[in-house]
Amino acid sequence: MAAAAEKTADIAQLKEQARRLRVKIVKMLAESGSGHTGGSLSAADMVTALYFYKMRHRADEPKWPDRDRFILSKGHAAPVLYAALALAGYIDRSLLGSLRKVGCPL
Repeated sequence: MAAAAEKTADIAQLKEQARRLRVKIVKMLAESGSGHTGGSLSAADMVTALYFYKMRHRADEPKWPDRDRFILSKGHAAPVLYAALALAGYIDRSLLGSLRKVGCPL
């Protein structure tokens, strides 16, 4: 019974994390004044499951040799990756507001 309750809590946490990603995506694209919402929003659940449940990675040790790697080949969905990297601690969240601006590191 405890395992079922723990699983439900995990799913609820993942749903909340996916919601946070979506909010970040919409804010990034609104601030930039351009971009494709559909590609990023449609990938939010998948990226959440990977970064916050399945993948082995350490934001404080980005070159950890045993880390899993994620390759996004869907360029229009880059904002979902940036949002995940920010929420996972890899990049400063303040960078998200500079999406699609000249000189932006994203």
